[in-house]
Amino acid sequence: MIVRLGIVLLSLSSCGGGGGNSSGEVSSEMNSSETQNLSQQCTDFDGSTYNRTYRCEFKHKGIDRYYYIQLGHPEAEGQSSILFNLHGYGSNALAQMQYADFRDLAYSKDKNFILIHPQGAPLNTALASSVSHWNSGAWTIGSPVDDIDFINTIIEFVSNMYNINSQRIYSTGMSNGGFMSYHLACNLSSKIAAIASVTGSMSKQTLESCNPNHPTSILQIHGTIDGSVPFDGNSALGMESIDDVMNYWQAYNGCNSEPLIKVEDYFVLGFAVEHQTFQNCINDVQVELYKVEGMWHTWPSEERFGISATEIVWDFINNYDIDGYIN
Repeated sequence: MIVRLGIVLLSLSSCGGGGGNSSGEVSSEMNSSETQNLSQQCTDFDGSTYNRTYRCEFKHKGIDRYYYIQLGHPEAEGQSSILFNLHGYGSNALAQMQYADFRDLAYSKDKNFILIHPQGAPLNTALASSVSHWNSGAWTIGSPVDDIDFINTIIEFVSNMYNINSQRIYSTGMSNGGFMSYHLACNLSSKIAAIASVTGSMSKQTLESCNPNHPTSILQIHGTIDGSVPFDGNSALGMESIDDVMNYWQAYNGCNSEPLIKVEDYFVLGFAVEHQTFQNCINDVQVELYKVEGMWHTWPSEERFGISATEIVWDFINNYDIDGYIN
């Protein structure tokens, strides 16, 4: 079923945030039997205007790795959920922190969230070279970096230090960060409740080896003229089409084979957004696609495209835990 809604945007606004700095240094050691002789050093991150933000470093399988962690609001109650926000290929954690900005949303009394921005490692293979990447197949194939275990190790570190709700750990990301989020949903399924990809896809390798162990809510936001990660895929680089990705998760989650489709026209901006929702899935999880006509390889904002990827991702993940829809 297709519903078309005409929307004329007269005025749009964005929100920012502020705060202060925290100080101090934290060190921790792993207690997990799965990880040996690992320790991390966390120091106050002065580059953030948000309270309780740290830069944590550790050596992972011979490589110096780090991530930024923003703790939840000090007055937030209960256990903390975790959101990983993964940068794109050749980008970095700080750029993603500002570009795809969840800091205001996470740092609130109402939602007890820990926000984590990991840094990808350099890549140098016969196929590609970059200052940073996530090893998720496709053009990163041949990378020796174990990013699945890197993310898992961060989860273990943070779980040892804070009161974490292990049912509510999520990943989102831009481009290669979206690929990696799918890779985590397939290969770290016991930890990941739901994922959201913006301009990313699944690699051929991820799709062929995907082995999740629970129904998983999936959100994809993608433009129809994305030249970096084409909507119709790129077989030469091992990128699956977005339709094939949606069909995989629709089938795996046991959803209706045909989605509910709503189309919103943003006449002033010159864009249309097709929202596909695969419903009646196992455990009431959901598979959703926002297909933006005429959008390129970018993280959409409300001012430019009529939708805010940040707001959509945030609302989406807060509906689900590892057992499905949160009643």
